[in-house]
Amino acid sequence: MEERIDIYTEDGTPTGRTLVRKGACLPEGEYMLYVLAIIQSEDGRFLITRRALDKRWAAGWWEVTGGGVSAGETSAQAVVREVREETGLDVSGQPLAPVWRYRNVDLDRGDNYIVDIYHFHLRFRPEDVHLQAREAIGCQLATREQIDALAADGVFLHYDRLRQALAAEDAGEPAPTPLAPPPASA
Repeated sequence: MEERIDIYTEDGTPTGRTLVRKGACLPEGEYMLYVLAIIQSEDGRFLITRRALDKRWAAGWWEVTGGGVSAGETSAQAVVREVREETGLDVSGQPLAPVWRYRNVDLDRGDNYIVDIYHFHLRFRPEDVHLQAREAIGCQLATREQIDALAADGVFLHYDRLRQALAAEDAGEPAPTPLAPPPASA
């Protein structure tokens, strides 16, 4: 069965329409929704994963956990699912509000999306992380300096957006309002 996504307006309002994710090409004013999870350990280091080498895009690059929000799912439900699927960690008991949101518009490719970024502070050990083999080939707990170095080498995804999210959070900027849940299916 093909994965479906909800379609949102520029301000994050669900349109009530869904599309098959694979090959989705969105026109101006329509967006899909993604989530990213910054997972920080008690000692202040960040959980990063290395993308599988057979990924079509950015194979072998480092990133934080995240993925697409499925049709009928809220951003919060998606981040809990993605973290559990990709790392085996459970963030369901954490505050489930994004700390930052951004919008990407790529009309040439129809790749328009909204991303909710969450920041979780968890007590866990590296051995508690169980990677989803088809998603990642490795993980580490990294300092900001180590992540900066990976970004300088051009092998860390979403780096600027994650820095912006952490800076906004550190500055005490208000968190984005959670997006309205998609309409219930008939």
